[in-house]
Formats: sequence, structure tokens, C-alpha cells
Amino acid sequence: MSNENESNGKNMFLFWGCFVALIATAFGFQARFFLVGTWQDLFQLTETQKGEIIGAGLWPFAISIILFSLIIDRVGYGKAMVFALVCHVTQALMLWLANGYNMLYWGSIVGALGNGTVEAVINPVVATMFVRQKTKWLAILHAGWPGGLVIAGLLFMVVGSTDAAGNFENWQLLAALTLIPVVVYAIMLFKKEFPVNERVKAGVSFKEMLQEPGILGWAVAVTLVVLELGRVLIAPDNDSATLIKIAAIVILVVPYALYVRALGNLMYFFLLLVMTLLATTELGIDGWSRELMESSFKGSELDPAWVLIYTALIMVILRFFAGPITHKLPPLNLLAISALVAAVGVYSLGAAGGFGMLFIAATIYGVGKTFFWPATLGFVSERFPRGGAMTINMIAGIGMLSVGTIGAPWLGFVQDKNIGEQAQEAQLNVLQAEEKKFVGLISYPAIDDAKQQGLSDEDKTKLTDIQGAAKKNALKTAAALPIIMLICYLILIMRFKSRGGYKPVELDTGESAGGGTESGSGGSESVEAPSDEGGSS
Repeated sequence: MSNENESNGKNMFLFWGCFVALIATAFGFQARFFLVGTWQDLFQLTETQKGEIIGAGLWPFAISIILFSLIIDRVGYGKAMVFALVCHVTQALMLWLANGYNMLYWGSIVGALGNGTVEAVINPVVATMFVRQKTKWLAILHAGWPGGLVIAGLLFMVVGSTDAAGNFENWQLLAALTLIPVVVYAIMLFKKEFPVNERVKAGVSFKEMLQEPGILGWAVAVTLVVLELGRVLIAPDNDSATLIKIAAIVILVVPYALYVRALGNLMYFFLLLVMTLLATTELGIDGWSRELMESSFKGSELDPAWVLIYTALIMVILRFFAGPITHKLPPLNLLAISALVAAVGVYSLGAAGGFGMLFIAATIYGVGKTFFWPATLGFVSERFPRGGAMTINMIAGIGMLSVGTIGAPWLGFVQDKNIGEQAQEAQLNVLQAEEKKFVGLISYPAIDDAKQQGLSDEDKTKLTDIQGAAKKNALKTAAALPIIMLICYLILIMRFKSRGGYKPVELDTGESAGGGTESGSGGSESVEAPSDEGGSS
């Protein structure tokens, strides 16, 4: 298949339908981002309930994207998109009709399941349609996420009306607006013919697909899923809860291991670990953006959320024009450069002292994080096509899971630890009698809210300054994550260089390959045997 034939009218219409579907996932995310404060006041939600609603919009995504990847080729992409459509419509109705916590919580879960299903479909579909230009078109596809954030954010700001307390008076209308892209993608994708995955075309069996991530990859995914569900469903953090989680992991991993009898591709396993750093650098910092930027916007009428909208706009523009970049740079090289730029951007956000420097720092950060997600998906789809939908979607799911279970809590831990230590040095009597623990291992001093309320005005001011400084220091600390990523990517680059350079892997599907590759990597490998990175049997 030539590059020109890949971009035919049929493929492009299907591609843009997938693009709009991704925009729909962002609309739901933005709705919760904008409305959760209103819901808190309207329905008297606690901070814990507020956090649970936000989390419910994230962790089911990872579960549905991984589970659907197991069956997507048998169920069919069209039926999976019908399921996603039902989820998105149900979410909009539940949020619109919400009368309290339960409707908001379960509506968010249903919507997140739909979001995960969308990505379970669109990632392998686009990778299959554009076999020789995977990274380019995955980058353009994933412009839909930040694009949806920008469109929804601006739409909600224009349409939304707020009261004196800053709550949205027409919040039900904003919830209903999430249906706009849902209706559009439903029309565009209704009864459309989806391509057959290249893994299926090449005759790679279901078992062989599972052998690519193997026992190691599956164990990582299962562990993160169990930890997240355990956090949500098993409140007590005690020995019994720990035993239940361990038992669940064993029950889910052992049958898989007995079936596949393969450790998995070691390079893929390495990428899964790196993905936890990547997702925290992008999604974790984005999720904390309002909190972490709050001190920088002190005294201003501007909402810190503008940082997220601005960086999302940068991502949209750069991803749309990814073609020339992906033509010159293989995915790993692009990831290494992005990690370096992101490290500078994240540290600069923590060090920025005024709006001018903050604007520059946000610009650098936005550029740095732009290609993290699509370039990773591009690399995985190019090097591990035998894994079909499983390998490309599992790494995306693990990225989302790692933010909820490790990344976002770690950013909170860095802040709490810094605040506690600084409060001790300032001799402020605000700490809890017992230290808390991060992931059950690392102790840190925590603030006692009751003691905080009893401080004098002078000490309250000191504590506020300490908290603001801690948020900025958390960003400086987080800059270490993309630096570690940079080192990991350089290791992989040198490994490929020692083997003759980076080349995408192409399965023998019986079709004429024709044309060249747009990856700039010097051709491609056509293979029928398992990929050469070791681990599979």
C-alpha cells in the first residue's frame, strides 16, 4: 500500500470520524473539570466525594481500553463504537439529571468506560489504515484530545453563566453540550466499514498477540488495575486489604501466564515502565495545574485553568502539523527531544516569577509534552504489530492507570512532605501527631486541619506562603521525570544504532507494500516470526 493510497477519501472520512470521537472524550473530561465545584456546593459534596467523582472519570478508562483490546477483533470495531456511543449518551443524561453524588459518580464511570472504548477502537484503526505513516497520523488523531479540551473549555466559558459564588447557574446545559461531538461521530461512523487489523491479516493468532506483552506486561496492567480498584472499593488500608489485593493479582495473572507461557517482549515491558513517568509528566501535571499554578496567579482575576487551555492549544497546532516532524525524526528521537524540552518547561513553571516568565515556561512545557502520547503509540504500533490492538492500547491504559495510582498521588506527596518540613522549620504547630505514609512505605509529616484553623493571622500567612512555595517546588521536583525518560530513550536509541538503526516492523499481510516509509528511519523490516527483542516463546 503506497502512502498516497493510504490517504484516500474512504480512509480520511473514517479517520475524521475517529478524530471527532476523541474530541467527545475530552468534552466529558472538561465538563467535570468545570462543574465539579458547582456540584460540590449544590449537592453538599465532601472533598472526598469531589475527588471520587473526578477519579471516576479516569480509572474506568484504563479498564475498558485493556479489556476491549482482548476482544476487539472478535467483537468488531463497529459494535465497540456502538457501546461507546451508548456510554456517552448515558453519561450526558445522568449528569444532566443528577440529583446528588450517586448520579454524578456513576455517570462519570459510564462515561469513562465509553472513553476507554473509543481509544480501544481508534488507535488500532488508525495504525492499520496508515501502516507506513503511523506516528504522523496517530499524532494528528491525538490532536483531538487537546482540541476537545480547548473547544469545550471556550464553549463552557462563553455559554456558562455564574452566580456571585462562581458556580454555574446553567450547569445542566453545559452537561448537555457534551452530546454535540457524540452526535457528530455517531453520524460519521454509523454503519461504516472498519479495516481489518494488520495482526489479523497476517494470521497472527490470539495467543501470539498476548505473548507480545506477555506475563510481565499483563502483570503490570493487572497490578495497577487492582491497586486502583482497591483504593476505590476497599477503603481500609490494613493487612486484610493488602491480602485481598495480592490474591486478586495472583488470580488474574496466573491463568494468563499458564496460557501464554511467555515472559513477553522485554523492550515493551521497559516502555510500560517509562510510560508511568510519561503519563505523570503530561496528565498528572495537567490534572494538578490549577492547584500548582494557584500561587503564580495570586492577586489576579485570571483562572489558573488558562495554563491548561493554552498548553492544549499548542498541542493541537503542533500535532496537526506533525507530518514534517515525523518524516525527519523516528519516534524515539522525537520522544528524546520532547523529554528534554518538557524537563526545561516543567522546571521553568516552578521557577517562573511573573506572567511573562510563566507564559514562556507554559509554552516550553506545552511544546515538550505535545508528542509524548502519539509518538509512544507510534513506536509501539511500528515495533510490536504482532500485539495488534493489545500492545498499543495496553500502554495507553497503563499510562492512565499510573497517573491515578502513582503519578497524581506522588505529586501530592511531594507537596505535603515539603509543607510539613517547612512548617516544622517555621515552628508552626499544625502537624498531625502521627506521620502519614506514601504507598505505605515513605513517611511524611501531614497538616492537621483543626490545628491549622487555630493559628494566628500571622502564622496563617506564613503557612499560606509555605503552601504556595511547596506547589512550585513540586513542579521543580517533577522535572526529574522527563530527565529520567530522556535517559531511557537515549538507551533505546543507542541500542537500535548498534543494530543498524531504527526500522519499523511490518507483518506479511499478503498485500503489496509499495512506496517508502515516512518515518525517516531507513526502510522497514518485514517479519513473520516474533519480533527480535526477546522474551516470547
